[in-house]
Amino acid sequence: MQTQILGLVTPLMALFFAATFVVLWRVGRMKRHVLGFGIAYALSAVGFLITHFLPADAFYVFHTTQLFYTLATIVMLASVCERAGQRLNLASFAVVYLISALALAVAVGFSGDVGPRLIIVNTGYGVMFAMGVTTLLAARRRDMIDIAIIAVMAFQAADFLIRPNLTLMFERSIPAEVYRDSIYYSLIGLVLGVKGVTTAMVLIGATIAEWTTALRESGARDALTGLRNRGSFEEAMRGLLARAQTEGRPLSLVVADIDHFKQVNDIWGHQAGDQAISGFGKLVAKMIRGSDTAGRVGGEEFCVALWNCENVPAHRLAERIRQAFAGLQHAGLNDDIRLTASFGIATARVGETYMQLFARADEALYRAKSKGRDRVENAEDRRAEEAARTPNSEPVELKRAAG
Repeated sequence: MQTQILGLVTPLMALFFAATFVVLWRVGRMKRHVLGFGIAYALSAVGFLITHFLPADAFYVFHTTQLFYTLATIVMLASVCERAGQRLNLASFAVVYLISALALAVAVGFSGDVGPRLIIVNTGYGVMFAMGVTTLLAARRRDMIDIAIIAVMAFQAADFLIRPNLTLMFERSIPAEVYRDSIYYSLIGLVLGVKGVTTAMVLIGATIAEWTTALRESGARDALTGLRNRGSFEEAMRGLLARAQTEGRPLSLVVADIDHFKQVNDIWGHQAGDQAISGFGKLVAKMIRGSDTAGRVGGEEFCVALWNCENVPAHRLAERIRQAFAGLQHAGLNDDIRLTASFGIATARVGETYMQLFARADEALYRAKSKGRDRVENAEDRRAEEAARTPNSEPVELKRAAG
């Protein structure tokens, strides 16, 4: 009974931290990487509970726990990397998982000894954390919190790669049926508990620091959308451009404008117009990464700075936002009415100022308007730049929902 109770400490602690991050994300209106921290802890808690309650000698236990631990690892690393403005190479993580899963299947099929299984799965996690640390190190701009996050991730990698081998030196063979009574099982609960608390404390500290910064900058936020106002966005954009030039990172700018917005105000009133603007702002905030910056720079005009983002991914994001907004319902409008938006995209060139970059993106937006609206135009598409610039006749009817 005592062993059963002690075995629940780690998963319950993981669930507590999962709930903590979800609350911070919700109450503080934090970016999605904070929610990712909570999801990672929840997934790891499920893995702990499976290990604790399912029969230790069942062939599927290690496969099932490996799946949940792997998902927890990937979500955790993707979240800390997104916070730093980096992207994981998910294909590489999939390869590591598949290799580990195949090796584990062989180990389970040919031997009842748990030792080889532990080495295989822990080595896989260690390699994943090492890959995540490498990705984090590519973000050249780091403060003390960033260094602390890299340190705990590096500790995770070292622990997974070293601990199983050292433990199994003292306990050479662990039959599956006595796994929960082994030295290894007792040690892993302690180690995972310490790692879980340490990692959570660092990430909670980082989240509170972000929350404090957000509160300090609340005066620079647009009250209607929660995005940056024009002055704040332009200031942030100049800093991002300088940083991108120094670090050699791509920086893309998306400029968006709600189509036929004057008709919305004229027909349904300014309150309905405000709700449409608010809806677009919330949609943008939900769809961009934690490293990106969005602002409302005019009445119905928005800008999004996409950090470390090439032109093609920026175009795809703008297209996703366009499609999502076209399907959005708005309070205050007729049920069959759908609003649309037009987008212009440009990617910063060497030595380019913010005004030059904005002018190119804005020109692409104008081209989208002249071609019929509800579309994405790209300043980097030379064929589009050479296209006719004569505006087409503007439609006077708002789009109606299908059916």
